[in-house]
Amino acid sequence: MRSCSQQDGEPFEVLAKWYKTPIGRRVACAESACVERMIENSFGHFLVQIGCGGQFGDALERSRIRTRVILGERSCAHWDGAPLCARANELPLAAASVDAVLLPHTLDFVAHPQPVLREAERVLIPEGRILVIGFNPLSTWGVMRGMFRPSRIPWCGHQLTASRLGDWLDLLGFQLELREWLLFRPPLRSAYSSRLDWLEQAGARWWPIFGGVYVIRAVKRVSLSTPIRQRWKRRPAFLPGGAMKPTTRESNHVR
Repeated sequence: MRSCSQQDGEPFEVLAKWYKTPIGRRVACAESACVERMIENSFGHFLVQIGCGGQFGDALERSRIRTRVILGERSCAHWDGAPLCARANELPLAAASVDAVLLPHTLDFVAHPQPVLREAERVLIPEGRILVIGFNPLSTWGVMRGMFRPSRIPWCGHQLTASRLGDWLDLLGFQLELREWLLFRPPLRSAYSSRLDWLEQAGARWWPIFGGVYVIRAVKRVSLSTPIRQRWKRRPAFLPGGAMKPTTRESNHVR
C-alpha cells in the first residue's frame, strides 16, 4: 500500500474524488444500487460505514436501520453530538454493539485488511450483517491495472479475490448470504456507451465471476456451546471400616 500513500490525501479521500469522475460515477451508481438491495430487509439501531465518502448516502437512507454513521481517519463523524474519528482496525465502539457494517473498498486500501475484518466482527452483534465491496482482480479491471498508472487509486489496491475474502470471513465465523458481481465492461470511457449495455446483461448471466466489482453480504453466526452436565457422584458401597452401607429400604425396616 506504499504506492497508494504517495498520493495527496488519505486513500479514501482520493477514492471519493475518483468517484466523481465519469467512470467513478458509473461505479458509484452500480454499487449504491446493489447496497440498497442487500440492506433493504435489515433491521436494527446502528449501521457503521468504515472508510470512503458519502456516495452511499441515498442507499443507506432507505434502509430500516435507524442510525447510520460514517467513520474515517480524517473525516470525522458525529456520534451523540460528539466528533468521532477512527482507524479501521481500532474502532471506538463496544463489542457486539452494531447491527451492520459496510466496508466499501475498505479492505482494498487499508494496509492490513485482516485486522479490519476482525474488528468488524468484534463490534457486530450476533446475527449482524457485514457488507464488503471490492475490486475483482479476475476481471478486465484487474487485467488492465498496468495500463492505468498502477500507483494511483483505484488501481493500487490489494484487489482481493471474492473466494479469498470468503475464506477469511468463514474463519471469523461469518456465513455467506449473498454475493453479486457488477460492471462487466472494461474501465474505459468508450465502453460506457449505450451500444455496450448488452455486456452487463450478458456478463451477469454467462460469466458473473468476472465482474469488475463484487459485493458480499455475510452474517455473523455465534455457535452456542452446550454445557456438559455434571455427572452425579456415585455413593460408596462400603462405610469406613469395611461395613456395608445400608440401603434406604433396610434402614427403614422395623426390627
